[in-house]
Amino acid sequence: MPMPLPLSLSFLKGGLKKHAQMIAVDLGSRTTKAVLLERRGEILALTRYVLLDAPIYEKKISPQMLSEHLRAVAGALGNATKHVTVAVGLEDAMVRQVELPQIPLDQMRQILKINHKNYLQQDLPNHVFDCYIIPPRPGTSNQKPGAPAAPAAVPKLKVLAVAAKQQLVTDFIHAASEAGLTAECMVPGLIGPMNAFEQALPEIYAKDTLALVDIGYKHTSVCILDRGELALTRVINIGGDKLTSGLAEAMKISYAEAEGIKMGMSPEIVPALQMQVVPLGREIRASLDFFEHQQDRPVSHVYVSGGSARSEMILQMLNSELMLEFKTWDPTGFLQLALPGQQAVEVEQVGPQLTVAIGAALAAF
Repeated sequence: MPMPLPLSLSFLKGGLKKHAQMIAVDLGSRTTKAVLLERRGEILALTRYVLLDAPIYEKKISPQMLSEHLRAVAGALGNATKHVTVAVGLEDAMVRQVELPQIPLDQMRQILKINHKNYLQQDLPNHVFDCYIIPPRPGTSNQKPGAPAAPAAVPKLKVLAVAAKQQLVTDFIHAASEAGLTAECMVPGLIGPMNAFEQALPEIYAKDTLALVDIGYKHTSVCILDRGELALTRVINIGGDKLTSGLAEAMKISYAEAEGIKMGMSPEIVPALQMQVVPLGREIRASLDFFEHQQDRPVSHVYVSGGSARSEMILQMLNSELMLEFKTWDPTGFLQLALPGQQAVEVEQVGPQLTVAIGAALAAF
């Protein structure tokens, strides 16, 4: 059976063509993660991935530098295809759930463009807008059985609305072209973990109330999914960088040393690391509490991705802080793995870092 359509938010074109292969690039603040996915009948295969240092992670990347970087990414993936999708950072794309009338998508985009201040609570000049209609949960309806439809009422649709700066989109299209690539779509990084999780653990996605926590370099995203429906999103300004730099300062060691021991289980670092993890845990707990008080439903599971998800110690500390189990999950679990040599050995360890890129690739397929 064909895979269910993942969240696909394209700023570049109204409809995506079917491609045999797709490069998806997660432009991180410090490390770029990219995957090459290939369509093989009804399944998708992961044929290669790459992790590269971002060109300048403390500044905004120029279109020229982005072009060179995309060229390097494509080369590292074997120059297998020219089709590329990019996941844009949490600070570069706004994602909100709104209600819109039952109208065609192009009209929805126009409404957002004209009335973005009302729908997104911000004045967003020179932005591009897109949206994705959230499929209604099976069995949900506002109309009572047997009751006649109210002719004056226009039913609303739940929609994910996205805004990104026009210049960002233009720069990506230009950079991809200069690198000899074809820009297919841009996907908000917030969407990536949801897309990948839906495919990796479809039953849990559809039936449970859960939180997806992706710990990035600068930020952590929290998405609460209630039986397959996005109920809450939040971006926390604490990421792996703050955990590492705080640990380095507390222990008076170098950043590189702190990054290395953060991933281990050394008992002597526990107090210093816990000082950095506790504020993150409290912010995540605040997000869960807000949802639970609003919806009167408990969050039963928390699933974690991102580079810091590889640290068993960090996960244990979050478990203790929230009194809720933080679980890792495999974003490659639904893919056929057709990786070369060493990548086949290392993919299990690297997997959590590829979550956003894999989810972006699904949007493009």
